[in-house]
Amino acid sequence: MRVLVLVAPGQGAQTPGFLTPWLELPGAADRIAAWSDAIGLDLAHYGTKADADEIRDTAVAQPLLVAAGLLSAAALGEVSPGVVAGHSVGEFTAAALAGVVDDTTALRLVRTRGLAMAEAAAITRTGMSALLGGDPEVTVPHLEKLGLTPANVNGAGQIVAAGTMEQLAALEADKPEGVRRVVALQVAGAFHTHHMAPAVAKLDEAAKELSPAAPTTRYVSNKDGQVVADGAEIVARLVGQVANPVRWDLCMETFQELGATALIEVCPGGTLTGIAKRAMKGVATVALKTPDDLDAARTLIAEHAAV
Repeated sequence: MRVLVLVAPGQGAQTPGFLTPWLELPGAADRIAAWSDAIGLDLAHYGTKADADEIRDTAVAQPLLVAAGLLSAAALGEVSPGVVAGHSVGEFTAAALAGVVDDTTALRLVRTRGLAMAEAAAITRTGMSALLGGDPEVTVPHLEKLGLTPANVNGAGQIVAAGTMEQLAALEADKPEGVRRVVALQVAGAFHTHHMAPAVAKLDEAAKELSPAAPTTRYVSNKDGQVVADGAEIVARLVGQVANPVRWDLCMETFQELGATALIEVCPGGTLTGIAKRAMKGVATVALKTPDDLDAARTLIAEHAAV
């Protein structure tokens, strides 16, 4: 049995101009224009002309990433993955791909999320840094000693710490044993920590207006790596996840338990396939970076549809 996993990346995956080649596909520019009108944000401008600082803005980056993910997934054509999941804001992409909410609803909700998280991030100067190497059993207690949160436990030896800039500076000076490097991430706040608590309330208020549907395929949650089959529960988890750690390591464990044989990462792909290559040996991967990657992804889809 072959199981195809479709995943969506989180904040930090965006780069200047990454949306440009996708807008050349038939109907893509019209779809982006309609979404831009719906959320009051010029997605085409930010995805093609904006510089790195502009798209680092949380309120911009989040809807831009979700729009790119949905656009690239649509370009694949007919695809029925066995599992869907997203990393952080990528969970909104995954929820739309699973039919829990429609595309426009997902983008409106994530626009609210991005604005609320940007406001929360402005209260205190905070950030996030990736730790390369090390043992989680050593690293996590060390981070907690410094007052930092292990905000993303990504697997394959990667943990992302989040907290105040002073706490992150202390981490640079006092790395956990076994950690080779500490790399500051291109994000504008300590996401998935208590610093984001004010954003949870605003997102919860917006979510109350939704009527989510049951997912059409298995949806794996960042909270604990579990498959969630109830649409309302998925939305509740999307809300709460803003201020809680992402357990991508547990998500990948679940992919493997479900028999994953291939993984496709929607645009801007690369981060999650890179982790999967190290943590999910033997699983075929394709990252959608540009439309040139669509053929390889469609080949994987066809192989899985044939079983």
